[in-house]
Amino acid sequence: MSKIFVICPVRNANEGFTRFIHRYVGELEAQGYQVHLPPRDTNQTDPHGLAICLENCDAIIAADEVHIWLDPASTGSHFDRGMLFAMLRLGMPKKVVLINTVYRTDHKSFENVLLALAEGRDIGRSDIKVEVS
Repeated sequence: MSKIFVICPVRNANEGFTRFIHRYVGELEAQGYQVHLPPRDTNQTDPHGLAICLENCDAIIAADEVHIWLDPASTGSHFDRGMLFAMLRLGMPKKVVLINTVYRTDHKSFENVLLALAEGRDIGRSDIKVEVS
């Protein structure tokens, strides 16, 4: 089964969202997926945040799929989405799945970027490919 990384709010997540995301991950794990959920699986005690970013980066590299709960207020999620974008740009294949409803806008927006990625848009550079073992 695939490995999944979940990009979602951690620091200011409310109780209702926390219950939802744990249920969502539990359902994936019951189907045999290996899931990395940052609030549960990333050590959040790092006083600077660098170790958190490194741990999440490594987990995204190892993932076959990245599932995203879009919360524009979640700054850590912004960073994780940026890392995902860079990996896709470098030709590292990842299936992108949006967990919550994301609405297309009629102007340039991160929502439109995420929708394009979830629709399978290939943004990889043709002149570079990164091999991950």
